[in-house]
Amino acid sequence: MSNQYIDELARMSNQYIGKIIVAPMVRVCTLPFRLLAVDYGTDLVYTEETIDFKMLRSIKRNNEILGTTDFIDKSDGTVFFRTCEKERTKVIFQVGTSDAERALKVGKMVEPHVAGLDVNMGCPKEFSIKGGMGAALLTQPEKVKSILNTLVQGLSIPVTCKIRLLNSLEDTIEFCKMVEKCGVAAIAIHGRTKEERPNHPNHNDMIRAISSVLTIPVIANGGSKEIMCYEDIEKFRQETGASSVMIARAAMWNCSIVRPEGVLPLDTVTEAYLKYSIAYDNPFTYTKYAVQNMLRDLQDTPRGKAFLETQTLQEISTIWGLDEYFRTQLEKQNEARGCLKFEEKNGKTAMPPSADHVKTLKREENGQKIVEMPIQFIRGNFNNADLPKMLLNTYIFRNQVSGPHYSHVVLDKFFSASVVVDGIKYASTLREKSKRYSEQGAAAVCLHALGVVDKTYGFVPADGARKYLQVINKINNESEQSSKRESLENEDPEPNCEKVKHSKKRKLESSIFQRTHGVKHKEIEKGNDSSKAIGNGIVSGLS
Repeated sequence: MSNQYIDELARMSNQYIGKIIVAPMVRVCTLPFRLLAVDYGTDLVYTEETIDFKMLRSIKRNNEILGTTDFIDKSDGTVFFRTCEKERTKVIFQVGTSDAERALKVGKMVEPHVAGLDVNMGCPKEFSIKGGMGAALLTQPEKVKSILNTLVQGLSIPVTCKIRLLNSLEDTIEFCKMVEKCGVAAIAIHGRTKEERPNHPNHNDMIRAISSVLTIPVIANGGSKEIMCYEDIEKFRQETGASSVMIARAAMWNCSIVRPEGVLPLDTVTEAYLKYSIAYDNPFTYTKYAVQNMLRDLQDTPRGKAFLETQTLQEISTIWGLDEYFRTQLEKQNEARGCLKFEEKNGKTAMPPSADHVKTLKREENGQKIVEMPIQFIRGNFNNADLPKMLLNTYIFRNQVSGPHYSHVVLDKFFSASVVVDGIKYASTLREKSKRYSEQGAAAVCLHALGVVDKTYGFVPADGARKYLQVINKINNESEQSSKRESLENEDPEPNCEKVKHSKKRKLESSIFQRTHGVKHKEIEKGNDSSKAIGNGIVSGLS
């Protein structure tokens, strides 16, 4: 082993010494969350795991509108990895793989854009195990050596891996020493076995024992239950004897936990996260999932209940008083899109105002006539009585035509449906998370193609369809009624004390709700009108 190689390994390992690191978390560690973690002071932040096959079937695009580099799944047009220059020296790309050659190809693709590459060897989920990835690699040392040696020798960025404990300390140490010999810059260890879950105690003593026998940095993971403030991070590091600490759930709940100055109020963190989500066009489902995990028990509050009923990023923005910010960002992106003569592509994450704004493609395949449109089924845009499949069934019955006959294609856990009516196949070019939603999208395409519905149908909310507004309006109505009751009770010379207390409590709860998201009843109605004019979200800009 040459002195030059030793010096280079030491340089790469220094990136993982004395650091606070945000762990890879599915659907959470997208660009907005990573940037927020960087703002709050994290030294490194991991992406969510990306399977090698998915990366290898992607195309890379420079998104001039957002100032990002996007990796887009060719099968459905979705952006699954978006990054920017601000995070380049902080972001670690985690790959799920079971093959050395595929892993190296992925590493070469992301090498110019990230600070390091990590191989997931700890995920206990069934899909990882069956694919020979994640924790399945813990019992395949020869495959591990092949993957890590290939990556270390083929990449110019640091290579690491993240593992879980094996069934015994001795086996774990033996595995870690084997990994160390491959030349990795560091190893992250989750202090539980693949069978154990977060409710089981983290084995800090085992991480300490492993740290004492390795020469490369050990990153301790699994201590979120013990980490309530910034000072607890260092306590966890000392208990494990590790070089650095990796935080998962504690950061997911409030990522300002990494701030040396102390944890910020959750409202401040949520608002900052939403601003990044709006600015970088984060998918609604990912944004909602992340905010849900921030709110936790607060989902049962008035605002939490309204949040759970949201169907678009704009609706979430309304609840947190970010309507104006949303509109401003949308206008900027639309202006940039016009300057670049941008053409909308399939796979966008939001809906335009009407069917006039989308392209209808008519083609023929093996004698079958096919009509396609990029229509996404947003449940909150429909009342229960006017869902696409119901209207289509009514149309078929009244006109005595054949159908509907639905079929599906599953691509990377996304569904694409088509429906044949009167011998013609109708399909949406956008993928859905559920089979039911994909069928509704196909039915909506058919309705629009046949001219059965208004051109705004499904693109903007139907009157009364938005449940989150109903929740907000209900709260405001209760507030008004409480105010009237209190006014009457104040006129009563001998008021009922219990009634007064109850009335004041209800008024207080409602005023807190209004104050925390800054939206009053009339403003909500105004926001609802404007949402119809703008559409349901921001469309991704790719160039």
